Amino acid sequence: MQVILLERVEKLGQMGDEVRVKDGFARNFLLPKKKALRATKANREYFQTQKAQLEAHNLERRKDAEAVAKKLGGQSFILIRQAGDRGQLYGSVSPRDVAAVVEAGGFKIDRNQVQISQAIKAIGLFTLPVVLHPEVRVNITINVARSEDEAERQARGENVLAERTEQEEAVAAAEDMFEEGAAPAQDGEASGETAEA
Repeated sequence: MQVILLERVEKLGQMGDEVRVKDGFARNFLLPKKKALRATKANREYFQTQKAQLEAHNLERRKDAEAVAKKLGGQSFILIRQAGDRGQLYGSVSPRDVAAVVEAGGFKIDRNQVQISQAIKAIGLFTLPVVLHPEVRVNITINVARSEDEAERQARGENVLAERTEQEEAVAAAEDMFEEGAAPAQDGEASGETAEA
C-alpha cells in the first residue's frame, strides 16, 4: 500500500514522504495512529494544504520532547523485583513496568515510548532508550534489584551476586561446622549430666 507519512517514522521516512508499505502495517499501525494517509489524489491535495500546520505542530511537539529529554537524559530509576539466589527474576521487566517507574519519578511517558530490545530477566543495571518524539531519543538507566540496599550497592558498581554467593557459602560452612561441633557436645553434655546425677 502506498502511504503519505504525516510524521517521521523510523526506518521508513520523513514527514511528507510517499512510501510503499505492507498492507497490514498500514492498516494496523500507520493509519490508526494517524502517522500516515493513504496515497490517493484527494489525500495528496489535503496533505499539501495542511503541510504547514503539520510541520508547525511537529516542531512544537519536538521542542516539548527536547525539553523533557534534557531533564530525563541519563536519569537512573530503581525497580524492585523478586528474584532467585542467582539473580534470576521471577518474570521479566516489561515496558509498562519501566514506564510506571519513570512516571513515579516525575516524568510522564507512555509504555510505547520505552524500547526493550532484549528481555530483562535478571537483576542488574540496564540502559534503555526512550523515544519521546520520532526525532528525539534519550537513554535512561534502570536498576533492577531485590531491595533498596541492593540497588544502592549495584549503583556503586558492586557485584551483589558474587558477594551474596560468598556470604551464602560462608553461612553454609558455618552452619555445617556448628552442626558438626554441636552434635557431639550435646551428646557429651547429656552423658556428663547423667554421670553427675
